[in-house]
Amino acid sequence: MLAGELRAAGVAVAAQGGGWVASAPGSALAAPDLCFAYAIHLAPVELTGETVNALAARLLEYFLASAKDERFEAAWPCLFTTAAGLDGLGRRADAVATAFAEILKKRLGRVARLAVPDYPRGLGTSRGLFVHFVDFKKALVSRELISGGQRRMADDDQAPSRSYLKVEEAYTVLGREPASGELVVDLGAAPGGWSYSAAKRGARVLALDNGPLKGGALDHPLIEHRRADAYGYRPGPGERADWLFCDLVDDPHHVLRNLVAPWLEQRWCRRFVVILKFGRVDPLALLREVRAADSVFSRRAPGTRVRHLFHDREEFTLVGEIAE
Repeated sequence: MLAGELRAAGVAVAAQGGGWVASAPGSALAAPDLCFAYAIHLAPVELTGETVNALAARLLEYFLASAKDERFEAAWPCLFTTAAGLDGLGRRADAVATAFAEILKKRLGRVARLAVPDYPRGLGTSRGLFVHFVDFKKALVSRELISGGQRRMADDDQAPSRSYLKVEEAYTVLGREPASGELVVDLGAAPGGWSYSAAKRGARVLALDNGPLKGGALDHPLIEHRRADAYGYRPGPGERADWLFCDLVDDPHHVLRNLVAPWLEQRWCRRFVVILKFGRVDPLALLREVRAADSVFSRRAPGTRVRHLFHDREEFTLVGEIAE
């Protein structure tokens, strides 16, 4: 899907594999904001090696040459990732990462101690060392990476469902989360993962669903559970929620046109986290629809971000704030 998204944006695809796509030289987005890209490696170079030690040595050579004028005063990301679908490639990458860390420590011990083997938090461009193995003898390597904000989130034993992880991840994409005293309306809340996520931060939650709440959401003092249909609820005159949550298992066009659009058109919320399921529709066509210049998101929330989250399945997540 990433290759299709790139082509739709006018970017030529030079190569692709399991979970990665390389654009053709000179073909790039001026301001990349991609749904299906977890990270964008800027100006990657191809490094090859027959053995673990050979690859590690090539990496060190590349790193030292590119970092000769840099000062490392704080933690910096040093991340090794792999293409999908190749058994044993992860072990190969781990072995090269270990060998690289050892020889870097011998050359630049202080720099090596500051290396962090994880994606940068939040969105934007980070500088470090980013190594993506496309097969056992070849890696694409860059010093700069644009993060889309997606990342694996920590679970909570009180969370009533895995969907809790999706809204926790969505906060990182938006760059903010519910705060104490804010009002959250959770449409289709059961079993309550999203409601629990907001309530644990001190927000007041109106959870709307005919189904039961469970786990930490059940009988939570900050969660008011109304057994009602999400499509039928409308705020009262003058009422406005700080957050709209919506993760309904329903046709995405029905959710978009009959539920989300009225909330945004009428400004019944200040910000939103919405998931659209694309299992039975063309995901790229749906993406074009929500990004169109005349869509409710473009008109009412022009900074909306659309992401396929780490914890999403056949769906993508929209986060944004209503323009005042």
